[in-house]
Amino acid sequence: MRILSGIQPSGSLHIGNYFGMMKPMIAYQEDNELYCFIVNYHAMTSVTDGEQLATGTLEAALDFLALGLDPDRAIFWVQSDVPEVTELTWILNNVTAVGLLLRSHSYKDKIAQGISPNHGLLSYPVLMAADILLYQSQKVPVGQDQQQHLEIARDIAIKFNHMFGETFVIPEAEINPNVPTVLGIDGRKMSKSYDNTIEIFAEEKVLRRKIGSIVTDSSPVAAPKDPDKCNLFAIISLFLTEGEKAELADHYRRGGLKYSDIKEKLFKLMWDFFAEARAKREEMQRNPNQVREILKAGAERARSKALPTLEMARKKVGLVY
Repeated sequence: MRILSGIQPSGSLHIGNYFGMMKPMIAYQEDNELYCFIVNYHAMTSVTDGEQLATGTLEAALDFLALGLDPDRAIFWVQSDVPEVTELTWILNNVTAVGLLLRSHSYKDKIAQGISPNHGLLSYPVLMAADILLYQSQKVPVGQDQQQHLEIARDIAIKFNHMFGETFVIPEAEINPNVPTVLGIDGRKMSKSYDNTIEIFAEEKVLRRKIGSIVTDSSPVAAPKDPDKCNLFAIISLFLTEGEKAELADHYRRGGLKYSDIKEKLFKLMWDFFAEARAKREEMQRNPNQVREILKAGAERARSKALPTLEMARKKVGLVY
């Protein structure tokens, strides 16, 4: 099965990124044809500092490789290193209705948040469609917030195929019910937009501070507590076995639990959980050119897959004469 997904280098990656996207993606490399990339063109809709984007791109690659992505078993590259995607985006722009883009929930949400509307923000789903269709992707793992974008990609592919003949595989969304929605330190979904994240590779002091700032209620230590309404419980559960989770939930309900003790336990669990990856990342960080070479090789492999699709699309629309 050909599976594709990407992640934005719009800031330090956090445990919401890990459990929501990175961990499932890395698992796909075992038995599938995995295409995984750093979507730096998409990140331009929110990152306007060139140095920040360049640094973030390399940092995101380091994170993925440290956490277990194997470039020998997956095609791993940076979006902008495959220029074919921008040409296909322009071709697809010409079969995409403006009304379809204006109905995008993500676009409406960002405008509501006060982000200045521009063409990149509006046409974001067309670039995403090009990312998917260029590699004839069969499955695209998406969260609920990205499902509509996948549906737009399907609509664009179906319309193109109808107008010009069979060209693109119609991708299917894969929504894994076992992938958790990771809560942030304020109880909302963990997101860089909300500044409520816990970074995967935060320094020790920063990690302690972030975990210490997780919002909890003001109930007395002796009082019984509801684990289902506690975002601290939701976060620590990510690092517990089912048995450990049930035991902690029982302690919540009995009372006598100090949130400070749970926060200290969460720190130790998370620090140990990512210890091996942290050491690997520190080693790779000392040789960034090695990471660049991995990405360059991945881009060459990705281009070899992309070119036949682009040439077929160019011929269908009349750009080959």
